[in-house]
Amino acid sequence: MILLQVSQLTKLFGAEPVLENIQLEIQTNDRIALVGKNGAGKSTLLKIIAGQISYDTGQISKPKDVTIGYLAQNTGLESDRTIWDEMLTVFEPLKKMETKMRSLEEQLATPAVYEDSERYQQVSSQYDNLQHDFKEQGGYQYESDIRSILHGFRFYEERYNQVINSLSGGQKTRLALARLLLSKNDILILDEPTNHLDIETLTWLEDYLSNYRGALLIVSHDRYFLDRVVNQVYSISRKKSTHYVGNYSHYLEQYAADLEKEWKLFDKQQDKIAKLEDFVQRNIVRASTTKRAQSRRKQLDKLDRLDKPQGDEKAAHFGFTIDKPSGKDALITTDLSIGYEGTPLSSNLNIDVKRTDAIALVGPNGVGKSTLLKTLIKQIPALAGSFNFGANTEIGYYDQEIATMNSRQTVLEELWSAYPSLDEKIIRTILGSFLFTGDDVKKAVNMLSGGEKARLALSKLTLQHANFLILDEPTNHLDIDSKEVLENALIDYEGTLLFVSHDRYFINRIANKVIELSAEGAVTYLGDYDYYVEKLAIQTERAEILAAETEIKQQIDTPNDRKLSYTEEKAIAQQARKKQREIEALELKIAETEETIEKLEHTLAQPEVFGDVAQTQTYHKELLEAQAILEKLFVDWEALSE
Repeated sequence: MILLQVSQLTKLFGAEPVLENIQLEIQTNDRIALVGKNGAGKSTLLKIIAGQISYDTGQISKPKDVTIGYLAQNTGLESDRTIWDEMLTVFEPLKKMETKMRSLEEQLATPAVYEDSERYQQVSSQYDNLQHDFKEQGGYQYESDIRSILHGFRFYEERYNQVINSLSGGQKTRLALARLLLSKNDILILDEPTNHLDIETLTWLEDYLSNYRGALLIVSHDRYFLDRVVNQVYSISRKKSTHYVGNYSHYLEQYAADLEKEWKLFDKQQDKIAKLEDFVQRNIVRASTTKRAQSRRKQLDKLDRLDKPQGDEKAAHFGFTIDKPSGKDALITTDLSIGYEGTPLSSNLNIDVKRTDAIALVGPNGVGKSTLLKTLIKQIPALAGSFNFGANTEIGYYDQEIATMNSRQTVLEELWSAYPSLDEKIIRTILGSFLFTGDDVKKAVNMLSGGEKARLALSKLTLQHANFLILDEPTNHLDIDSKEVLENALIDYEGTLLFVSHDRYFINRIANKVIELSAEGAVTYLGDYDYYVEKLAIQTERAEILAAETEIKQQIDTPNDRKLSYTEEKAIAQQARKKQREIEALELKIAETEETIEKLEHTLAQPEVFGDVAQTQTYHKELLEAQAILEKLFVDWEALSE
């Protein structure tokens, strides 16, 4: 079913078109990504589709009953309510239905209704219809849905009564997304939904969106996220849209193949044009060949000239070089403890970094990843332990906040003041390779976008020629094309890398080791991000098995200092199978009870029952009992599953 169509849409800012003749279609269960450079108009298109801003020409059509949920970039939830009360507001219609149901139940129990068969039938019928709608719209599970989504965004029960306006900006952004997901709109429009999410939460969100019953329209610079979630891509470039089927990686392959074909056709036509023009120029003035030259000129006039392919758009191009290599042991930390004002975030860090290692630091938000980097560059003191860099180590540091720049300086002054001995021509050439050309170099730093500041910070880093780069979220603010240029530069880098990033695609391309930070220490994994995830899954599975075995050992009072006998091991396996059978039995009972409720509702609607007060009361009582049983079964199933 088509949920929304965009046809020939054009948007102007002043007299300048931002989007031209945009075509886009959203069908049920579509997962669509909008991709393109920063400034291509992706967020503008989302706002237009969501009804936030107007458009100039074209048409957007959708059925009246199709609902749209929209989350703008970095939009936080502002509310004086508690977290739980704010989430409940999504279900106000269900709560009103529930209140009405309780009222009808009270009416059915009063003598005035009970003794009036016609009135009883009317109230009973109204109650049954309302109860059916309540069930169909998720009335018996909305509180469970709230808990599930809040848990996914790392808001646990002890925080449910916290007032939203007391939270940080990142927490408010996560809650805005949580509230939107609970609304279960037909079309979900998300502009950079992965901002402020750690990797664990990102993974949860990917799983949730993959199973979302509505359609998705997403703008994101997180390529790993797009690969896992979307099945279509619309590329916005040069104000136009192009449609591709498949996830982000498949789009890249299709785009590259299409671009190659376009260039071949363009080059072939250019050769033809050049030959025709040359023939005309050489022969137009000669009487013997002028007619043939005029014929060729007509061919040129009628020729449908192809536009130059879009792959020639400007892109940054740079690299990192080193003056000399460091020692073999680039960095060693010994029982290092990091944190602020005596409060440790992570302790007992024993990390061994070798020359040319490319190491990604991962872990939940707040565990101290950025704090570790700031400790290593001596921006903040270590709480305990020690760290030592190898011989000849020269450190280059990239700050995710990009806070070290002088906001009053121009782009040119910012780079030149850092390297005053360089000639202005060289400085301008470096800035040009980071897309600062012409009057761009005269822009004040405080007027730059996040992406422009990031490129300027990277330009300073390339001139340092450091052999040990410490990077804190280097891909923040960069569009996908700039990320790929940075990745290629770091892949070719001959020095050592230690970086923090939530960009799993970036980690996969760059890292040869992953170090997971926790409050208790650090664990090193010898591989990229996918390898790390695979090892984590194995460890989690082993931990679950061990926990189950420990629980069963305690239940059968097995001493800890001896091996389990064959009989006891058999008992463990039997206990595990028993739990699984209990879950399956509950699921069967739930299905049977739901079937019973459905039959009772059908029976109550039959004329021969409907006209008999005694039968109606009997069946209605059975229905209430069955519904109570169903609610208890769901509670038991949820507890056993957890």
